Amino acid sequence: MSNQPNPELTPPNIIIKGSKKFDITPSVNFNGQTGICKISGESHHQNDRDFYLPLVQWIRNYAKTGRPLEFNFKFIYFSTASSKQILLLIEALKQYEQAGGVVTVNWYYPEDDEEILEEAEDYIHATNLKMNLISY
Repeated sequence: MSNQPNPELTPPNIIIKGSKKFDITPSVNFNGQTGICKISGESHHQNDRDFYLPLVQWIRNYAKTGRPLEFNFKFIYFSTASSKQILLLIEALKQYEQAGGVVTVNWYYPEDDEEILEEAEDYIHATNLKMNLISY
């Protein structure tokens, strides 16, 4: 990774409105200009890999810019299959950090939901990525 940020490599924004129709998908807002990303809501659907793979690739592409990245998770529920894909997102964030990128991760969880908090703690343990755990 270059020491100088390269804005020419900025990936296009990804904006997905969460859905509760057939597949329940989270809302996504990845901003390539600001480096602020948010994924929130519920996630349990048929093709978790198809949904999350472009998001993981976006992080990898954004890493080429060399600019800081802020990532905000705010799930209220996700399935086991989604959990595996979320781990891939977190691993991509860790890889960017290890390559010298500045990464801030905020994990928001409902104050009364121990499971969402425990999932975050498991991700921290699995990846050694620092996360700010924030109850609401």
